[in-house]
Amino acid sequence: MATSSVGNQTPRTKPDLLKDPLPILLWRMTYPVIGGIITLMLFNLVDAYFISMLGTEALAAVTFTFPVTFTLISLSIGLGIGTSAVVGRLLGEKSFLLVKRRATDAVLLAIVLSVLLTIVGLLTIEPLFQLLGAGDVLMPYIHDYISVWYMGALFVIVPRTITSALRASGNTLVPGLVMIGSGIVNGILDPILIFGWGPIPAMGVQGAAFATLISWAMLTIGIFSLSAVRKELLTFTRPQWQAVKESWQAIGHIAVPAIISSILTPISSAILTRIVAVFGNEAVASFGVGTRIESISLIVAFALSMTLPPVVSQNLGAGQLQRVQLLVFGTFKFVLIWQLGIWALLLLFQTPLTSAFATDSPQFTDNLLWFLWSVPLGLGFQSVIILANSTMNALHQPMVALRLSILRLFVFYVPICALGAWLYGLYGVFIGAVIANLLMCGISWWTVKGALQLLIAKNASLKPLND
Repeated sequence: MATSSVGNQTPRTKPDLLKDPLPILLWRMTYPVIGGIITLMLFNLVDAYFISMLGTEALAAVTFTFPVTFTLISLSIGLGIGTSAVVGRLLGEKSFLLVKRRATDAVLLAIVLSVLLTIVGLLTIEPLFQLLGAGDVLMPYIHDYISVWYMGALFVIVPRTITSALRASGNTLVPGLVMIGSGIVNGILDPILIFGWGPIPAMGVQGAAFATLISWAMLTIGIFSLSAVRKELLTFTRPQWQAVKESWQAIGHIAVPAIISSILTPISSAILTRIVAVFGNEAVASFGVGTRIESISLIVAFALSMTLPPVVSQNLGAGQLQRVQLLVFGTFKFVLIWQLGIWALLLLFQTPLTSAFATDSPQFTDNLLWFLWSVPLGLGFQSVIILANSTMNALHQPMVALRLSILRLFVFYVPICALGAWLYGLYGVFIGAVIANLLMCGISWWTVKGALQLLIAKNASLKPLND
């Protein structure tokens, strides 16, 4: 049987995803990712903080770009989901040489997609943001920010693809540290490039975009400098088209539905931004800051959505489905309790949170307070939805995950929020989000439970044949 250093590492240097006790395993894999995600999410929050000092119009303009930038990030997330699921299952099956082929070809696919997206993005700035509802006053700010952001698409997609393969092997600490480092660089560069310092001119919102681009470039260099990546996950032999095609098909089977599912989120966000825009620039600005606080509040759920799938995929490959069931539903129960505590903390610190964003609009502050009182109440439900989708992808059932995403966003989330806006204005949007997440949480829980029970029954019926 083929061997690799990926498979030869012992539990002393890396978690054993097939044998380690589940709570300890998940904690050991998740805490480094939490640190990295906190830092990366602070990219947007730090940007919003400094940009708010430029005025409400600048902040509203960058808020309009959020659904678009998140679409590119969603593409990288979807590609990473496919890579992680394929690599994780192959590791569970102990097909180590094939792991390197699949991971390398995933990077090649990421490079191709990055170049295409940069070209398309730069050619469609004005018509796209006019479609989203941005007016002439905001368009110069949007153009300055997003044109720089598009140039960094390569540094968004490629590193996230390879780190997903690294996490699938159980290595989460080193990528987490690299992400933290890039976030620190962004925090240092933001005020320097936005407001100027010494010989460096003030660049406004464009400076925020440059700070992000430089930080992501450093992240990419850092990831590919790791020996664990170069030696264990990449092959430098000349690729044969047939092998590349097989890899892209295997990854694409999961990645394409996952990408569509991920992109649906910013599309729904763009629709909601358009709905909110009816209530004025102050509403858009407060909604943008609120969604960034919401993202920070979901850090643990996002981290678990990266560390749960590798464990699920490896144990799926090894046929240990009861272990998967214990892990998944234990995690669901944990996030419901955790997010309730996060909501309480947001209410406790609502005053410093709202006063941190220095705008000249009392309406902005009032809107943000309403957001903090309502939307985070449903974060536990949203966490279960996020983890349910991750689980279905890890179980190699991406079409089920896609159907759940469509159901959540376009049957529940957007329609209920739109109804709330029609009945109660901006505050109705916030309450609608909580109701939609509650309903979809129950459907997601039931779907995952049924899928796992079916797999366990199927596995039990096949065991005598294998014996």
